[in-house]
Amino acid sequence: MQATVYTYDPETHTGQVLLDDGTPVPFDARAFEAGGLRLLRPGQRVRIETEGEGEARHVTLVTLYTF
Repeated sequence: MQATVYTYDPETHTGQVLLDDGTPVPFDARAFEAGGLRLLRPGQRVRIETEGEGEARHVTLVTLYTF
């Protein structure tokens, strides 16, 4: 699934992405580190994997989206 980085804290490696329908979904340091990333910036397109539904939905993997 694709999303857009909405917020990112470089110190804690946490933040939120926006799904294409505008729904914000949080990610934690574990999801960030699983993707092998060093940095994200707001507005960047990423590929994500999620678990859960509704309010319990969270990102388990964040990687760069490449064409």
